[in-house]
Amino acid sequence: MAGVRQWLDRTTETWAPPASGDLTSSFRFLLWLTRSQSRRVALGAVLSSCWMAGLAVTPWVMARVVDEGLVAGDAAALVGWASVLPAVGVLNALLGVGRHRTMTKIRMDASFRSIRATVWHTSRLGASLARRVSAGEVVTVGMADVQTVAQALTVTGPGVGAVVAYAAVAVVLFTISPLLAAVVLAGVPLLAIAVGPFLRRIERTSGEYRVHQARLTTGLVDVLAGLRVLNGLGGKTFMAERYGRQSRELVDRGYRVAGPSSWVGALSGGLPALFLAAVVWSSARMAAAGDITIGDVVAVYGYVAVLIVPVSSLIEGGGDLVRARVAGQRIIDLLNLPVAHDGDRDPVTIPAGCGPLADPHSGVIVRPGLFTALVAARPAEAIAVIERLGRLSGDSEAGVTWAGVPIAEVAREEFRRRLVVADNDAEVFAGSVRDIVAGRLKPDDGRIRAALRVAVAEDVVEALPGGLDAAVAAGGSDLSGGQRQRIRLARAVYCAPDVLLAVDPTSAVDATTEAVMIDRLREARRGLTTVITTTSPLVLDRADEVIVLADGHASSAGTHAELLRGDTGYRGLVSRALDDTEGDQVGR
Repeated sequence: MAGVRQWLDRTTETWAPPASGDLTSSFRFLLWLTRSQSRRVALGAVLSSCWMAGLAVTPWVMARVVDEGLVAGDAAALVGWASVLPAVGVLNALLGVGRHRTMTKIRMDASFRSIRATVWHTSRLGASLARRVSAGEVVTVGMADVQTVAQALTVTGPGVGAVVAYAAVAVVLFTISPLLAAVVLAGVPLLAIAVGPFLRRIERTSGEYRVHQARLTTGLVDVLAGLRVLNGLGGKTFMAERYGRQSRELVDRGYRVAGPSSWVGALSGGLPALFLAAVVWSSARMAAAGDITIGDVVAVYGYVAVLIVPVSSLIEGGGDLVRARVAGQRIIDLLNLPVAHDGDRDPVTIPAGCGPLADPHSGVIVRPGLFTALVAARPAEAIAVIERLGRLSGDSEAGVTWAGVPIAEVAREEFRRRLVVADNDAEVFAGSVRDIVAGRLKPDDGRIRAALRVAVAEDVVEALPGGLDAAVAAGGSDLSGGQRQRIRLARAVYCAPDVLLAVDPTSAVDATTEAVMIDRLREARRGLTTVITTTSPLVLDRADEVIVLADGHASSAGTHAELLRGDTGYRGLVSRALDDTEGDQVGR
């Protein structure tokens, strides 16, 4: 695992995102991967060429053993040429090891670069990604397509080596018999004609299989995400049966891909064998007629037997390229998703400070440096405001400003550094508590513990073996809902942004914990802007300002006490929320 991390670090140092021209076709994407490690690819091609050409040296030496040693009766020549054979074998073995190691590095590099490009672009797309591409599509790209594309880069080594070895053998055979050389040179085009239709069928069926695979993966992701709800509603069995039917359909489509793939595999081994038999038969007849020597027959057999390796590599490389064309198209389709206004104009710098933030669509104006509560009878209305202020929806381009600067014109990196949206649906990745809370920032144990204290999550860490080093499962599945919520809030607090937009961050905790969380959050972010969506009277009472939404628009603003006295709608909303809270406590 440490070796993989070191390799990733070296790849990251030389990594640069693909240019738009590299994403016009799957083959251009493959060329980008090849150019990104051109020296290694060149080394792989040289080693593969030397290794495959070296395979032909053995039959040449065997011919010398037969003609100059056995047939001529020269013991010294026999011993001399026979002693060359082990040296040739050792040299070829070393070349084979170097070739294999280099090609493995090429595949790993291509895989990591593809994954890095995918992660880089999906992070630029942000929250809009979920509305444009299914989760199953992203998962399938990251798990299957990048590996298929990386595998295709083997053509840069064994593929080049196969061509070199094939040409070298043809030249050597020409010195023995022009007829045999002509037969060998005519063999590969005939093999290509035989395999070509199967490659085209693989491309067509692989594309269909790939689409249905993404759909099935999306369904699986959705089922796993809502498994507890499905179980509570009694729908788990129904979803399992439907997933089973779709899985069987995918298996049937997989058989359609496997059919032509198996033929390609069979032909890559069978046709060269028939080819070998034809050439050996011809050389044997020529030896019987006295046109070539017995040693030449041995050499011809060895040369053509060696040709099975490069010919098989060419056929397999063709199959890999066909599959990579399908997989590469899915990758570049994802990478070609446009990022709104990215690079259309020179980015604008946000002035120092915390705002104000203004959303003309709703009329909400968030004053800088205050702890603001956003309340609505329909929570979706408050969330929509947060998404616009946080630049998470297309509507954010319609006039939302920060200190008078349109946020659509601000560089995304700067915007995400200075404003953080804390959402209860935010992903909790697998890792240690330290890594989860630190997120993309450098871990600082003192700051991490302070952030955990603000989120009242110290007990979460204390309950886990290992403290900050304790491992948390993907999605925080080994934590309760309230624990996950507090860990998410601690991660947002650790970022120390100028503006924090939090979506109902206390919804999954009890009233006592909620009060402590809000008090600590207010204290920790004194002088900074914090906006919370909530209907909790306890939170509203602690807010510096409460903004009330009606039908998606700001209807009134003030302190909790002022609104209770002067806004009957707000008073009714708070009363309903208070009744709901008391009902929940009784239920407990």
